Amino acid sequence: MLRAFAAIWAAFCLQAAASAHTANISSSRIVPEGQGRYRVDVGFLGADIERMFAENKKDLKDVDLTEPGVIEGMIGKFIQGRVALQNEEGRACPSTVVSVGEDPTNPYDSKAVLRMDCSAVPGPIFYNPFELLKAQGSRAKHLVSIGEKSDESSLTEAQRMGSEPAPGQVMIYPGDALIDISKPLLSPWELAPKFFAAGVEHIATGYDHICFLIAVVLWASRAWPVVKIVTAFTVSHSITLTLAALQIVDLPSRWTEIAIALSIIYVALENFFTRKVDGRWRDTFFFGFVHGFGFASGLIEMGVPQRAIVPALASFNVGVEVGQIGVVLIVVPLLVLVDKRFFSGERSPRLVWICSAAVACAGVYWLFYPMG
Repeated sequence: MLRAFAAIWAAFCLQAAASAHTANISSSRIVPEGQGRYRVDVGFLGADIERMFAENKKDLKDVDLTEPGVIEGMIGKFIQGRVALQNEEGRACPSTVVSVGEDPTNPYDSKAVLRMDCSAVPGPIFYNPFELLKAQGSRAKHLVSIGEKSDESSLTEAQRMGSEPAPGQVMIYPGDALIDISKPLLSPWELAPKFFAAGVEHIATGYDHICFLIAVVLWASRAWPVVKIVTAFTVSHSITLTLAALQIVDLPSRWTEIAIALSIIYVALENFFTRKVDGRWRDTFFFGFVHGFGFASGLIEMGVPQRAIVPALASFNVGVEVGQIGVVLIVVPLLVLVDKRFFSGERSPRLVWICSAAVACAGVYWLFYPMG
């Protein structure tokens, strides 16, 4: 039974190390320029570029990618072919690529700027980014904004901060309807359910955070120490998540990734030297500050406008908490069940050590091969 459990656990950790934190988040800002013309700024992650080149590897064998502008031109065509303004019948507005490069407003994104001329396209105009979402995979999501980022002079202070509804953004997923850009988009509070879902997903696919949580409860067999562990982790990571999302504190992502990996290694190795869990809330409180910056990356990558940060931050954080509570509610009862079924109600040291060793190995892997 121990060997089977170890094999399952090792398989999970290998999968976790291979695929942690694939965000698959892109964004668009549609700016009307008058007379049926629009500028569309498309923000996307480096993973999207890597996927594009992987998909077109055969076509690139005779292309000299060192020539100036070649890579930018290919990326521009890739994006141009996957987003469109169109009417209800599917007639697309002609588009041209203006520029491709880094997004100065978001350190996680690159940006392609397109211009689309809909002056000769009859009827209401809809935005269609679903070919881009298809290229990003089943977990893709796309944040759409209308108007310049500075076009908030007419909003009240409460609307700018997100405490009152204001039009402007919508988060879409594969399978959603096309966006009618002539109608107001969702308000920040109407976006909250999707940011909540993104928070849950960040935990569900954040294998580094899952491994950390599992490692600190492996010796737990009573409810109260687990409550203290989860509460301490929640309090501390909520502080740094908020500070990072509000851009009050900013740490380089590489240093955050190193610190998270080291925290995983530490709590896993600690299981070899102590079986006491009553004081482990101190570990989770201390390391929670570090993990908060990791959680913040998932929110920042969405390019949330400043006026939407309050509901986005609140709902994303609640989603993270629900996700981690779900992990604990699965793992701890499972461990207790294994105790009763196979070890006469006692926690097996060999079981804890095998699981801890697998977690530590995953942490070492992430230390040298950052999550991305």
